[in-house]
Amino acid sequence: MPTVVDSSGWIEYFIDGANTKYFAPAIEKTSDLIVPSIILTEVYRWMLRESSESDALAVAVVMKQGKVVALDGQLSILAAEVSHRHKLPLADGIIYTTARQYSADLITQDADMEGLTGVKYVKHPQRK
Repeated sequence: MPTVVDSSGWIEYFIDGANTKYFAPAIEKTSDLIVPSIILTEVYRWMLRESSESDALAVAVVMKQGKVVALDGQLSILAAEVSHRHKLPLADGIIYTTARQYSADLITQDADMEGLTGVKYVKHPQRK
């Protein structure tokens, strides 16, 4: 089954956080891994802020082992509609729509997407 791991899951994986066990199987099964380009952007930016450019580049190499999906015109329009319908922030709408377009499960720690079709929500232990 194709899977999208949300940015929060990638970061959890790279820092070996408490919920890594939920994200590692999907990340490590690269043949089924879908990576919306906006997730690559978000995680790369986070790594630049929290670590270094060399670490960010290393993370990008790992992420690009999955199928990176670019945001094109059609996906942009669909994501805007989905974001509006579900009252999702822009990036979450793009991520969720990409997952739906590829019939992929979406694993996330983002409570905004909890309860949506195809979403596996994992509560972060430090959030109430």
